[in-house]
Amino acid sequence: MTTVPITIQVDPQAARAFNSVPLEEKRKLEALVSLRLLEATRTPDSLKQVMREISRAAQARGLTPEILKAILDEE
Repeated sequence: MTTVPITIQVDPQAARAFNSVPLEEKRKLEALVSLRLLEATRTPDSLKQVMREISRAAQARGLTPEILKAILDEE
């Protein structure tokens, strides 16, 4: 499979996790991300579902609307 490099913004913890694994594991993670991106962009409904899942996970980790606003205002 041919691949093309892209740049995405991720949580610092996710970046550290990715950078700490061996090359073979990185390739597996890249394949998973690629598949997830394709899945998320196939239909608007699946993108909405992915966004809901991300939102639920962020809230479960303590992200509040106030914290999100503060993060976005930093930029």
